[in-house]
Amino acid sequence: MNEEINGSIENYEEPAAELDLAALEDELLMIDETEAQAEHAEAAELILGVHDELAADEASLIEVSEPSEEITATHEELKPVIEALLFVSEEPLPLKQLGKVLGEVPEADVQAALEELVKDYDDRQGGLEIREVAGGWRISTRPQHHDFIRKYLKSRPTAKLSLPALETLAVISYKQPITIPEILEIRGVSSSSAIKTLLEKRLIVTKGRKETVGRPMMYGTSKDFLLQFGLKDLTELPSIEDFEDLAQ
Repeated sequence: MNEEINGSIENYEEPAAELDLAALEDELLMIDETEAQAEHAEAAELILGVHDELAADEASLIEVSEPSEEITATHEELKPVIEALLFVSEEPLPLKQLGKVLGEVPEADVQAALEELVKDYDDRQGGLEIREVAGGWRISTRPQHHDFIRKYLKSRPTAKLSLPALETLAVISYKQPITIPEILEIRGVSSSSAIKTLLEKRLIVTKGRKETVGRPMMYGTSKDFLLQFGLKDLTELPSIEDFEDLAQ
C-alpha cells in the first residue's frame, strides 16, 4: 500500500496554469495600438515635410512672379497704355481699376487721358468707339455699323434665345425684381423653362425672396445682360413709349 502511495506521489504532475486570455488580448491590443501610433506619427511627419516643401516652392514662385519694383505710366504713356488695356480686357474696365494698373498716377490725370482717348476715337470717326458700359469702359463698335455686324454674325452658327426666353427676358428687364408668378400673370404662360435658360446663360440673377406668401424667388438682369446689349445701365433701355410708337 505504501509503495502504491509513494508511486502515485512520484508520478503526480502539477496541472498547467490556465491561460489568462483576457490579459493576452489586452496585451496584443496595446502592441497593435503602439504600432499604429508609430505609423501615424511617421505619416504625419512625412505629410508635414511635403507641406513645408510645397510652401517653400510656392513662396519662391511668388517671389519670382512678383515684379521687383512697381511700375508707373508716364504722362506720355497714359493714353496708349489705357487703349491697350481696354483692347485686351474681356470686360469693361472701371476707372479705379485702370488707376491701379497705371501705378501712382492721380485719378484726375487718368480721367483726363481717358476723355482725350474717347475724343480721339470720336474725331477719327472709325468703326470703333470707347464707351462706358456696365460700370466700366470698353472698346466697342459704332451703332451705325450694327446692320453690317448683325449680317456677319447671322452668317455664323450661334446659340440663339427662343421666343419665350426673349419675352421672359424683356419682362424681367422692365419689371425687375419680379417673381415667376408675376411673370406668368404678364405673359399668360409658364416661364420656368425660360428662367432656367436665362440663368444658364447668366443673363439674369436671383435678387432674393419676396416677403409674401410662400416667399417666391425674385429675378433681375445681370451684368452680363448689360454687356450683351451694350448698355451703360438699365436707364439706357428703350422706353415703353418707344415700343408703342413702333407698333403704330
